[in-house]
Amino acid sequence: MSRRANGEGSIYPYRNGFAAHVWIVTPKGRRQRKTVYGKTRPEVHDKWLRLHEQARRGPIVPVSPRLRDFLERWLEETVRPTLSPATTSNYEMFTRLYIIPDLGDRKLDKLMVRDVQVWVNTLRVRCQCCFQGKDAARPEPQCCAIGACCHEVASDWTVHQAWRVLRGALTQAMREELIFRNVAALVRVPMPRSKKMPVWTVDEARRFLESARADGDPMYAGYVLLLTLGLRRGEMLGLAWEDVDLEGGEALIAWQVQRVDHQLLRRHTKTPSSDAPLPLPEIAVRALERHRVEEARRRLAAGDMWGDCGLVFTTRLGDPVDPRNFHRDFKLRAAKAGVPVVPIHSTRRTCASLLVALDVHPRVAMAVLRHSRISLTMEVYSQVSSTSTRDALKRLGGELSGS
Repeated sequence: MSRRANGEGSIYPYRNGFAAHVWIVTPKGRRQRKTVYGKTRPEVHDKWLRLHEQARRGPIVPVSPRLRDFLERWLEETVRPTLSPATTSNYEMFTRLYIIPDLGDRKLDKLMVRDVQVWVNTLRVRCQCCFQGKDAARPEPQCCAIGACCHEVASDWTVHQAWRVLRGALTQAMREELIFRNVAALVRVPMPRSKKMPVWTVDEARRFLESARADGDPMYAGYVLLLTLGLRRGEMLGLAWEDVDLEGGEALIAWQVQRVDHQLLRRHTKTPSSDAPLPLPEIAVRALERHRVEEARRRLAAGDMWGDCGLVFTTRLGDPVDPRNFHRDFKLRAAKAGVPVVPIHSTRRTCASLLVALDVHPRVAMAVLRHSRISLTMEVYSQVSSTSTRDALKRLGGELSGS
């Protein structure tokens, strides 16, 4: 009978079953013994073989942490220092509401593909209002808390995002050699289809701007920038006067305002490709000139109460504008103008559609909209010059101003 080699481990009776140990190397480089248990010898033998295979592949953690503990550390040490505050807040929300309640008590090394698949399937059919106690937290319950389930199931997008957060966390666990495979990556979760958002025609965009200009809307210049440059809401609200050159007809888009955890933050744009000096069409230059005059009047009226944040678009006291308040005013203005009430982000699609309608080259449209990939705009054709970009924006401004 052959003897086992040193370090190979052994199987032996233990209490009401059997146990086996294998010598492993920890991520810190220490060599120590790890034990597995079971009621029968074949069961322990299978665990022993799997442990040997894991030890052959690389370092093993002696005691695997619970998923909830690892997620908390991952958010604090990996996500928060490297991602934007808004993205971090989203990751924390998906972790707290969708991952930890179902999978948080599982040990990392015990998490199986089937566990993740069952979790994904459950998210698709479970009422989140009932599960999270949303209705019970209201001063006056309206549905689930009084036995009338509202069937508020998670959308396909929510399920996909929650799965992506879990997959990202387990990828980090693999880098730290806490697990040897990412079970979330082995589960198929289809990419949800994006909804077709309504966009305005050139005539509707002109009617919207004319309505704002006729009523003296203080955000008229902002509406012009949204439609002629395709700015995002946060980019428009984060634009500072120091980044605007009215004489040269140019604006540097490099900052954005976001609301994160009940605070307004001004931070750099999402990607370096978003940081770009854009030529201002004539309609935008005229609107910003009028806006500067109006701001000077408001500054005098506010006196010592003026916030002086340096931004182009502010409240009546010179403080940054809350993106949610701007969204509300935008929808009210659309209703007053008699045009379809669309989400603010649709103005980027409106700008893109207008550029296409004006036969603007796809690369020019990509430069105007500052997409990181041409696939977000159209098929790649060729590089464009800043002169082409300027000409395209002049034509677009002419269409919107009716000239």
